[in-house]
Amino acid sequence: MTSRYGPHGSSLRDLPRLRDSRRHRASSWDRTGGNDDRVTLAPGRAVVLADIAGAGAINHLWVTVANERMNRDPWMREPDHLRRLVLRAYWDGEEQPSIAVPLGDFFGVGHGRTTNFVSAPLQMSPEDGKGFNCFFHMPFGDGARLEIASELTDEQVYVYYYVDYESFDALEDGLGRFHAQWRRNNPCAGADQDGEMNDEYLLTGTNLDGRDNYTILEATGRGHYVGCVLSIRNLRETDQWNWYGEGDDMIFIDSDDWPPTLHGTGTEDYFNTAWCPTQSYHAPYHGITLPGGDNWSGQIGLYRFHIEDPITFERSIRVSIEHGHANKRSDDYSSVAYWYQQEPHAPFTLDPVDARLPRG
Repeated sequence: MTSRYGPHGSSLRDLPRLRDSRRHRASSWDRTGGNDDRVTLAPGRAVVLADIAGAGAINHLWVTVANERMNRDPWMREPDHLRRLVLRAYWDGEEQPSIAVPLGDFFGVGHGRTTNFVSAPLQMSPEDGKGFNCFFHMPFGDGARLEIASELTDEQVYVYYYVDYESFDALEDGLGRFHAQWRRNNPCAGADQDGEMNDEYLLTGTNLDGRDNYTILEATGRGHYVGCVLSIRNLRETDQWNWYGEGDDMIFIDSDDWPPTLHGTGTEDYFNTAWCPTQSYHAPYHGITLPGGDNWSGQIGLYRFHIEDPITFERSIRVSIEHGHANKRSDDYSSVAYWYQQEPHAPFTLDPVDARLPRG
């Protein structure tokens, strides 16, 4: 076998091309030959999903998890386990993870929730979105390790998984490593209404530097940003018009000062929807997984993937978005950013579990 990563894509046009890579799978199948095809993850422990030597590329992850008390009275269960479980990945023997994200958020839906949705790289599948799938390709030149860590305090969790990958003799130069990072501002630092009319508060003001925007990604090095999941909890209690999404996206590339290289026109515009949407919608590269309740109340979930239009950077990138026009709103924002870059990456941390728990 002499293949490397190779020139082949994953389109229908490329499927007839014969390949000489070798397929593998790490999974939770029962080694005794029985039907207990899962790993039991105790509180405070971690389970290694795959520890792969050599060069290769992961091309599919499937995971589902269950609390040990899932079929009992709901008040007996430890809540929010999808924010208390953390997916981490390490490429090429690195000490700092390239992926460090709460499990549910990584697969496309925040707030510790699941819901059926489909996009090109990420999907939550029936029943009720509990089948998690990722199709982002994750190449590595000298080893890969994936793990799920539990930060639950009481309950065990049952983990079922597939890690599908190809192995190569070598991985050529020019392939970035996959990264994913979770962030949160709870709440964002907004502005008091101070006697303004509702329209004045939501629609007026100026922002001519972007410094107080919510940051989805800040990275250094050479690479390309390929998208995000954004979760918003609307914290403003009012019977008046309560649209959360007047904030512009602003993406600063390679030490931009002002204006940024990419400046958008509104939150729903960046996520490729329009006119203050209230409906769930799933497309390959953008969508709304959680539209919120009446008057855009409660929990909202959005995604935008730059699969056909990756945003490249040579030295640095800051992907940001206003939290309300001119950053005047004080909602709870959390996000996952996905990107590829040359290693080494700037190390990043994950908030402690108490700071990750969702609001109701």
